[in-house]
Amino acid sequence: MSATAVAPSTSPPAAPPACPHPSLGAVVRRVSLSLLVACAVPATLFYTCFRLDGVWTAIVVALGWSYGAIAWRAITGRRPSGLLLLTALLLTARTVIALAAGSTFLYFLQPIISDAVVATAFLASLATARPMVARLAGDFYPMDDELHLRPRIRRLFSTLTVLWAALCLTKAALTLWLLESTSLQTFVLVKSISALSINMLAAGATIGLAVLVARKEGLLPTDRVELGQVGLVEA
Repeated sequence: MSATAVAPSTSPPAAPPACPHPSLGAVVRRVSLSLLVACAVPATLFYTCFRLDGVWTAIVVALGWSYGAIAWRAITGRRPSGLLLLTALLLTARTVIALAAGSTFLYFLQPIISDAVVATAFLASLATARPMVARLAGDFYPMDDELHLRPRIRRLFSTLTVLWAALCLTKAALTLWLLESTSLQTFVLVKSISALSINMLAAGATIGLAVLVARKEGLLPTDRVELGQVGLVEA
């Protein structure tokens, strides 16, 4: 009985599958959820608790929500968004200083200072290889070094970093005016609504600009491709 020689395979190893690009709907859902968890829910809880049981309860509950959201994502094996971590950090600093000084005025004054500091950090990051928005982009879209180096992507991140820096400065000026010219109840209500509205408008503008660039870079499916995929599924 003769043995048959088996030639060793010379074919190259299969390349790892490329990470699929998420759809526009998936990106919008991710951004919306991030804003909801980090901004909308704490603001709603703060105003509700403020009306029901006073400002100190509102302060503690808003901070507790942020840390609870971070803990829940850790327990479920998901990384908290950069926006959630930044919100928790700012709320912690505000709460510690307000409790140490026994002053609620300092609690409401600090967002003016923190917004100015954040705006300065955003503008300063323009001098680095990755502006601040580039460092947060991975929360909403899978990024790698190749994407970060594309000229259109780099210009987009710089533009959005300037946009969010201007947003923070606008919020700081508006908050200072409200704090000096309105009662505490009016201040809390108007600030909660205006801050959330500004953040949502800025998020919409961010998504719009990002979609324009992503279409040009082939990072989102075009309408023609999407329709073709639908036709294949239906067939």
